[in-house]
Amino acid sequence: MEEYPSILVIDDEPDNFDVIDTLLDNRGYQLNYASNGEQALELLPSFQPDLILLDVMMPNMSGIEFCQKFKANTRWQHIPVIMVTALTNKEDLSQCLTAGADDFISKPVNGLELRARVRSMLRIKQQYDSLQDTLRLREDLSRMVIHDLRNPLSSIVLATEMMLMPNFSPERKEQKLNQIITASQQLQSLIDSLLLMAKLESGKMLLSPVEIDLCALCNSVVNDLSAIAAQKKLELVLHLPEPGHYVNVDVTLFRRILENLLSNAMKFSPSGSSIILKADYPAPEIARIQVIDSGSGVDAKLRESIFERYEIGTLMKGVSQIGLGLAFCKMAVEAHGGQISVEDNYPKGAIFTIDLITPVAELR
Repeated sequence: MEEYPSILVIDDEPDNFDVIDTLLDNRGYQLNYASNGEQALELLPSFQPDLILLDVMMPNMSGIEFCQKFKANTRWQHIPVIMVTALTNKEDLSQCLTAGADDFISKPVNGLELRARVRSMLRIKQQYDSLQDTLRLREDLSRMVIHDLRNPLSSIVLATEMMLMPNFSPERKEQKLNQIITASQQLQSLIDSLLLMAKLESGKMLLSPVEIDLCALCNSVVNDLSAIAAQKKLELVLHLPEPGHYVNVDVTLFRRILENLLSNAMKFSPSGSSIILKADYPAPEIARIQVIDSGSGVDAKLRESIFERYEIGTLMKGVSQIGLGLAFCKMAVEAHGGQISVEDNYPKGAIFTIDLITPVAELR
């Protein structure tokens, strides 16, 4: 349901509200009314408008007094106030601005001017709201990144401290060394993904495509991840065409795409299940790579947004979910001129599909 910008009109004369209502009619605004400053202050803790139209000359509490109290509250300072006044003296208008008003409009109110000033102030408010959303998003991202970095780092520190203990057996030392290596690889992968995403997004990354055997690349990625899969009691299965099919890609970048998709599948796949990495050529100039799992799947409503930054498809307890892996995959695939999508793997799971344009000349 669409939300309309809300405007609070504060005026002791109901007829003036009717004028404002008429002039802004059918403009997509939600108008609210308070007959004095005291009533408005009582209303504000439970209702915060996007804009206030404030009459200056009111009994008991003037518009200037209200504006001073309103703007002194940090919760409300960002809400723009337009003073509606019959005053024309420059000193009086200066007093309105000193009180914290963001703009003013003279009586009798002109409809064209009112609509223009309302649009201008609402645009400023929307920009403020958008900035606040971005700042909150960055704070959330920072917390998630710190959490994701802390886990493998804690694992490294703990394993190292245990290795320094007296009478630590060689067998356990080898086990802890493997734990340190795995945690270090997780740290490196996360840091690399963050750096690559930043470069891709800024347009500063230049791809270095080379011809590479698609089967050899898939085999190499699976071999590197097989130990982690085994720890989670998962099986990585390859379904590949005959060797000798070449694709023209940036090997480092494309390798990380496959690693991210397989790592993502491993996060959500139940113990004892299989994850399939499949490659084929459904058309003469199309190379298709698929990662197929039997995990929790992706809700149909999320199949587009899941590739956006910080979007999380299914929250899983105890599973690190920063919402960057699939966004990185989409950016990197599109940088290669390809497309990535997700669909159901009946009866359970997901199929992530990458389609790359591969000219016939590059197939050997």
